[in-house]
Amino acid sequence: MVNFFIAALATFFGLFILGPVLSAFCRGFGVYTVVQERQCKVYLLFGKVIHIIDEPGFHFLWLKMGWKAPLVNWLGRSHTLDLRLDQEYLRSQPVNSEEGAPMGIGIWYEMFISDPVAYLFKNADPRGSLSANVSNSTVRCLSNLKLSDMMENRHAMSQTVRAEVSPKSHEWGYKLGSVYIRKVHFRDVGMIKQIEEKVVNRLRQVTSAIKQDGANQVSIITSTAERQAAIEFAKAAALRPRIVGAALQQVAHDPDISQAMFDILETQALLEGEADITLVPAGNEMLKQMLASEQGGRSAAMPGKPDKPSDADKRV
Repeated sequence: MVNFFIAALATFFGLFILGPVLSAFCRGFGVYTVVQERQCKVYLLFGKVIHIIDEPGFHFLWLKMGWKAPLVNWLGRSHTLDLRLDQEYLRSQPVNSEEGAPMGIGIWYEMFISDPVAYLFKNADPRGSLSANVSNSTVRCLSNLKLSDMMENRHAMSQTVRAEVSPKSHEWGYKLGSVYIRKVHFRDVGMIKQIEEKVVNRLRQVTSAIKQDGANQVSIITSTAERQAAIEFAKAAALRPRIVGAALQQVAHDPDISQAMFDILETQALLEGEADITLVPAGNEMLKQMLASEQGGRSAAMPGKPDKPSDADKRV
C-alpha cells in the first residue's frame, strides 16, 4: 500500500509539476517549438530574420538554427502569425453614377497573410492599408458608371475591384481573396423618399387597374349569363303557346271531346267564382215566378238611385 501511494505521488509530481517545468525550460532555451495549423513563427536575432516555420507540428530548433536557438528567445524575438482566412466588410463607400445620383456601395472581401516577412516589416498596419486600398479602388473604379449597371452587374464590379487591389496588397504581405459587392443603395434621403412615393403610387395604379379589370370581367360574365338566360326564357315562353295550340288543334278534330272539355272549363270557372248557385229542375214553374218577382222589384225601386243587387242576380 505504501509503495502504491509513493508511485501515485511520483506520477502526480512528474506529470503536473516536473513535466510543465521541464517543457517551459526547453522552450525557453529554444530546444523545441510547436506550430499549430494555419500558423507561422518568425524568429529574429540581432534584427535579422534567421528562420521561418510555417509547417504545423513539433520542431527541434537546435537542429534548424544551431547555436542561435538558445539565444533567440533571450536576445532575439519570436512572432506568431495567424495565416487563417479573414474577412471584412466596408459599408456604404460613396460613389456617383453617370447620371449624378449619389450611391453607396457595400463591399465584402477576404484576405490572408501570404508573406510573413513583408507583413511584419513592410507596413506598420497592413490590414488598415488593405482596407483603405479596397475603399479607394472601389471609389475610383466604380464611379461614373451607369445607374443600371450599378444595380445589376455586381459580379463585374467585384472582379474590377479585385483586379485593381490584388497586386498592391501582395506587396504588403496580404493577399486578397474573394471580393463581392453585397449592397448598392442611394445615399440621398430625399431621393429615397421620392422613389418610395413613386413605387407606392405605381403599386396603387397597378392595384386599381387589377381591380377594375376584375370588375369588368365580372360584369361581362354576368351580362353574358343574363343574356343567355333571357334568350332561353324567351324560347320557353314561345314554346308554351305553340304546344297548347297544337294540343287544342288535336282536341278540335273530335267535337265530342271538344264540347266535353269546354263544359269542364265552364264548370270549373263557375266553381271557382263566388256567386251563389240555385239548381232548378227543368220544366218547373218556379224559375218563371222568381224571374217575374225580380223584375217587379226592380221597377218599384226609386228613380236615380241604383237598386241594391238582389240574390236573384247572383243565381244562374
